[in-house]
Amino acid sequence: MRSSTSLQVTRLTDAIGAEISGIDLTEPLDAATVDDITTALHENLVLFFRDQPITDRQHRDFGAHFGTLQHFPYAPAVSDDLPEVHRLDNDGGKDREPGKSADNWHSDATYMEFPPLGSILRAVQLPSVGGDTLWANMYAAYESLSSRMQRLLDGMTALHDAAKISEGSREAVHKRFPPREHPVVRTHPTTGRKLLFVNRLYTTRLVGLSVRENEQLLALLTDHVQQPEFQVRFHWEPNSIAFWDNRCTQHYAVPDYTEPRLMRRVVIEGTKPE
Repeated sequence: MRSSTSLQVTRLTDAIGAEISGIDLTEPLDAATVDDITTALHENLVLFFRDQPITDRQHRDFGAHFGTLQHFPYAPAVSDDLPEVHRLDNDGGKDREPGKSADNWHSDATYMEFPPLGSILRAVQLPSVGGDTLWANMYAAYESLSSRMQRLLDGMTALHDAAKISEGSREAVHKRFPPREHPVVRTHPTTGRKLLFVNRLYTTRLVGLSVRENEQLLALLTDHVQQPEFQVRFHWEPNSIAFWDNRCTQHYAVPDYTEPRLMRRVVIEGTKPE
């Protein structure tokens, strides 16, 4: 990988994750550094930056180097001036319903016609204990399946539905976000590699299978991501940042804390899965 003058990439596991150092995100980035970060993302799938005391506006500007930013539908903006920067604030789980949100393995917003390319998440306030996030490599999840299973899944589609976890009425959710069919095995538009593209949070069924077949096979695929050899676990610190490729990863926010956890995020628009 071609490196900028000071950027350093330290891999965290063989499958996924790297820590980026030698860079100050409070300063403008040159084109070479942006290219190096992009290359590191494609190689490592999720990147971690520590000790980056950036503002919301700098967060927005950093994300904009990598694509058009979304006004994400299910997260409030930090301000009217910065609609691209979203609050992901948790009071410590007092009202959390287990298994209905980010404490499921998932890719973000796969119910959309154009699911996000990626997200950049920043820690603002953290609990004294807990609150880690895990990411998993969906290339590895696909490649570890048997060749017979891969042949079965290639060409199959799955239905993704925002109403699966929404608190609103199904009709209202579907009016805004109708269910979408996406390939079960997606090809990454940049790397050309195949990956598994179903998740427990939004995927409701595999198209063309019977109810019993769907119950068995979809459960097998969504459980498959939980293998530790696909994963990296990140312990947040104040001013830590994670930047992940939403197309080829899933993530899981561990709900093991009882104090506030305040985060900020930008989401980069993606393309239709193929």
